[in-house]
Amino acid sequence: MTSNGDRVLAAGTGDRRRGKTALFVVACGCAGAAPHWLDPSRSLIPSLTLALVLGGYSLSTTLRGSDESASPASSEPATDATDATDATDGDGTSLTETALAAEPAVVESLASWPNVDVVVAARDEEAVVARLMERLGALRYPADQLTTWIVDDGSEDKTPDLLDELKPQYPNLNVIRRQRNAGGGKSGALNAALAQSSGEWILVLDADGQISDDQLERLIPIAVMGDWSGVQMRKAVTNADTNLLTRVQAVEMAFDALIQQGRLLGGGVSELRGNGQLLRRDVLEACGGFNEDTVTDDLDLSFRFLLQGARTTLLWNPPVREEAVETISALWKQRQRWAEGGLQRFFDYWPGLLSNRLTVGQRRDLACFFLLQYALPVLSFADLVTSVFTRSSPVYWPLSIVAFGVSGVAYWRGCRRFSEGPALPQPNPFSLLLGIAYLSHWFFVIPWVTLRMAVLPKRLVWAKTTHRGHEETVKA
Repeated sequence: MTSNGDRVLAAGTGDRRRGKTALFVVACGCAGAAPHWLDPSRSLIPSLTLALVLGGYSLSTTLRGSDESASPASSEPATDATDATDATDGDGTSLTETALAAEPAVVESLASWPNVDVVVAARDEEAVVARLMERLGALRYPADQLTTWIVDDGSEDKTPDLLDELKPQYPNLNVIRRQRNAGGGKSGALNAALAQSSGEWILVLDADGQISDDQLERLIPIAVMGDWSGVQMRKAVTNADTNLLTRVQAVEMAFDALIQQGRLLGGGVSELRGNGQLLRRDVLEACGGFNEDTVTDDLDLSFRFLLQGARTTLLWNPPVREEAVETISALWKQRQRWAEGGLQRFFDYWPGLLSNRLTVGQRRDLACFFLLQYALPVLSFADLVTSVFTRSSPVYWPLSIVAFGVSGVAYWRGCRRFSEGPALPQPNPFSLLLGIAYLSHWFFVIPWVTLRMAVLPKRLVWAKTTHRGHEETVKA
């Protein structure tokens, strides 16, 4: 763990984000335009070089581990664990230990169970709050060591009335009321629960989150015996059959979980995803709680845990079930928030991310991730604009093709894995092509959000996803 002075340094306040974003835009713009003034025979060299380096790293990340996750009937560890017996990651942690925590087949019970607080920030969740409590009330965990905290964050629908009706049915339910304009967004709501609760572990769920009866019985031993400070459950989509948009988001969640595990197994970084994240209270408090100066509390907290020296992992099974957005407009709104929060954390914490507080493997992983996720879309936009003005051909297409191709491999491998939650879409050619086409939305979202961040002052606004209460049969 780090000292108090280090903790202050690690905290992100959003200072001078506009200036940092503007500098990033200028740098990407220059890098995207510069090859157009090279000799035509050399104009593709920058793109081909990046395609080789970043594509190679992405492919190796995607191919780590086995295609199949262990099924519940198996009594042996997953293949990825047994294949990594003698290897170590960037900080010396055995890859066997890492893989076993990420791919549990069988979990032993603990001699004594720690106190757990389930924390939910809820605003206008009348469609799902009753089901949420039904799921939490069915959890097989010592009743005197499990407490639920729901923060009614200024709901204007029937959520407050429903919570009042539910309290007599669930003795462990605590409701915290906040004014709608209390500030801090979801982070502010979570901090309100953090201040009043006292459990050793905090399980953060969204109001639409669905977990199985034995989820905590399996999750807590993994976290405790694996010495993890944060455990993120894979997110599984309950309404994948609604339309093509929800179906492709189900594929995307499998793709994301596969990449996160590959990054961790390669000595890189695994990130929190909000819904379904289990956190050690002492580490969370040492980080200063949830950052109220960000629009993505989970992504921000991932870096704060990382800089605190706290270890986080991702579980494939059991997953947390949630709803995917069903319309293009809802997706656009959601992805703008994700893009903004994801980018601003790099600007907030870059001194620590470049320091020796991280291992070489972690710094390499973050650099590749940043270039592919955030720099490539802005580079491609600058490349396209320059090609129009100079009447020349785009030059960064090799890098884009490699990125889309590797993503297709990740989609295919992710959808082949066993899922205890809703069945994953079959990785047929149509699903893969649809997934790759869907991925292109980031090439619109990232440039737009980056330009907006560079020009306009930031207004922190609660931007919740509307939940409709899609039901998915959950078996213990």
